[in-house]
Amino acid sequence: MKPDHVSTSDIRSAFSAAMSAMYREEVPAYGTLMELVARVNDETLIAQPKLKERLEATDYLDRISEERHGAIRLGTAAELAMMARVFAVMGMYPVGYYDLSTAGVPVHSTAFRPIGDAELKRNPFRVFTSLLRLDLIADEDLRKAAADILAKRQIFTEGAVALTEKAEREGGLNKDDAQRFVGEVLETFRWHDEANVDAGMYHRLHDAHRLIADVVSFKGPHINHLTPRTLDIDQVQALMPDYDIAPKAVVEGPPTRNCPILLRQTSFKALEEPVSFRNADGVWEAGSHTARFGEIEQRGIALTPKGRALYDRLLDQSRKIVRPAADGSNARDYEAALAQSFAKFPDDWATIRAEGLGYFTYSLTAKGQAAATSHGDIDALIDQGFVQFDPIVYEDFLPVSAAGIFQSNLGDGAQQDFVASPNQQRFEADLGMKVLNEFDHYAGIEQASIDACLRALSKQDAAE
Repeated sequence: MKPDHVSTSDIRSAFSAAMSAMYREEVPAYGTLMELVARVNDETLIAQPKLKERLEATDYLDRISEERHGAIRLGTAAELAMMARVFAVMGMYPVGYYDLSTAGVPVHSTAFRPIGDAELKRNPFRVFTSLLRLDLIADEDLRKAAADILAKRQIFTEGAVALTEKAEREGGLNKDDAQRFVGEVLETFRWHDEANVDAGMYHRLHDAHRLIADVVSFKGPHINHLTPRTLDIDQVQALMPDYDIAPKAVVEGPPTRNCPILLRQTSFKALEEPVSFRNADGVWEAGSHTARFGEIEQRGIALTPKGRALYDRLLDQSRKIVRPAADGSNARDYEAALAQSFAKFPDDWATIRAEGLGYFTYSLTAKGQAAATSHGDIDALIDQGFVQFDPIVYEDFLPVSAAGIFQSNLGDGAQQDFVASPNQQRFEADLGMKVLNEFDHYAGIEQASIDACLRALSKQDAAE
């Protein structure tokens, strides 16, 4: 990077702030949601001083108020490949592959996000990015029409493309170019109330699946939600009606726990927004479209493959007892089934660590920092009081939960069946690169922290 280049983390932070300001202006309820989340987070930290202490010690506290995740839906391989290049300028890379066709949503996805520990702590902005699966549209004529419509649009400004190419060519952007880059890329995510299709085509797409209509019918992939992070999602869920916000009936993800795991999400109902469709005579006709909604999330520990297998098994078990309805009519029964199933998942950090279910970072205690000598592996050092451990935050997503959020915002009759057809190889070919494996990523962070502890203690031994 040249001396006058702005860091990718600074560009990402600027873009995240600009996106938040734009979305607050477009969706006023988002601002109300932010006020509620800030209140709950402040109250949680006051009520749980030990939580605040560990967040401060691990440098996670400051990032919580800045944390956002967005979601967009793209229509073509070319859009996905270019989006990957744009996000790379912000230090964001594709992590994980998600097949949502298994849950009745015709997309597959990845999450673009920073991957280094320092970059995550600086600003963990992430965008869940889905690519429409046109191959899942049964109507061949409609599938071809949708492909033709998507082929004609350009979702990036000329300035965004030029500045991305400049960043690639020169290894970064200076302050002025970075500022222009943020402004140009923001246009891709902006809401447009004029459709690319007439009302007839919109309704054909809508009848195939509401999400298909959302992707194909508009100028670009407007951001459909921008999600803040809360430390107590149950309290947010309970307080939303006090702020004149109607929450979805069920919090997606695992049940309430003392030791949060993976990801829990809730949202308010998608907005019905006015849009215009141009008819065959070139006259604009009034209509409406439902896509954008408010979402909140609570993040827990990243699980190992063993932990994730247990989570998936317990989730599947609970859904065999009660499958949650999109309209929330069986919410209480589902929550009871979820709590019953997940009683089998340990709910204290020591057992989760001992059983190899979650990833942790390790650091020296005050005793360890003052130790003249120490011996043993990491478990022995923990038993001796030289080393402590903290859960690694799960930075990624859950496909069943994402689909549940989508479906709850697509109407009561939105549940549709598609043949489960994961195709990571095709997705990566369209993306132009491999997605990173989230388990390898978390394991690397954990091992690096263990190695740092052992090095520090060995140096102290040598000094003696």
